[in-house]
Amino acid sequence: LTPLFCGFSEYTNQSSVTEFVLLGLSGYPELEAIYFLLVLFMYLVILLGNGVIIIVNLSFLDICYTSSSIPLFLSRFLASKKTISFSGCGVQMFLSFAMGATECVLLSMMAFDCYVAICNPLRYPVIMSKNLYVPVAAGSWIAGGVNSVLQISLAMQLPFCGDNVINHFTCEILSVLKLACADISINVISMVVANTIFLLVPLLFIFVSYVFILPTILRIPSAEGRHKAFSTCSAHLTVVIIFYGTILFTYAKLKAKDFSGADKVQVTGKIISLFYGVVTPMLNPLIYSLRNKDVKAALKNFSPGVPK
Repeated sequence: LTPLFCGFSEYTNQSSVTEFVLLGLSGYPELEAIYFLLVLFMYLVILLGNGVIIIVNLSFLDICYTSSSIPLFLSRFLASKKTISFSGCGVQMFLSFAMGATECVLLSMMAFDCYVAICNPLRYPVIMSKNLYVPVAAGSWIAGGVNSVLQISLAMQLPFCGDNVINHFTCEILSVLKLACADISINVISMVVANTIFLLVPLLFIFVSYVFILPTILRIPSAEGRHKAFSTCSAHLTVVIIFYGTILFTYAKLKAKDFSGADKVQVTGKIISLFYGVVTPMLNPLIYSLRNKDVKAALKNFSPGVPK
């Protein structure tokens, strides 16, 4: 990554930036209405789907994650002035960064849960007890929050005294760093370390877990047994592929574009960011939680009109 540096001398006669302009799809007005309706529909599905299962599954991470950015994203389409204050940008970055890091850690813990359930089923109740998963869940949230405080503090201390147009729908941190009129090498190094810890390490953990899971499934003699074992982890694997596949692809494009002197992130890159930010949380209730028989049973008990 090549640090961006803008000499202070060329901005000495300009005041500091107090707000940012969110460019989004301003150059493509024919796409804005379609994109607005699409994201609004998916956000309502997220609220409905996760809102239903939150009672029985405490699955509010996706609601927090999407609510940190989607309301801002939707409001930009309706507002004539597509701006966000400096402090508001920092808050939005903090929430989305914290929720994203937390989800990465939780996905790796869910892979371990699948590993124990399939490879050590008799010991599952002992290993996956409250003494393990409660501290792990709490630790995931704390780690995501601490990392977000560090990254956003470093970003918001930078001087922003020139261009204030963010070429994205929200305050995406790489797009914001590009606007700083100072050396951002410390920020880049810090983000590389954070991405290694919260993206690559959990991904490696997931990969290793499935290296043991898949051979175990294939060694099951009966087809019915293999199908049952695979269905235990298939929903989680689907979420991992969608979430990690799109986020790694998107950030690879951003790194290539934003830190190589390019002025604009391609529209396809912006639209692809929709998948890890919106599509995955929307699909989670369908491909994971609602496939769990315990959740289904709890929903039936909670809904008196649903036949048991």
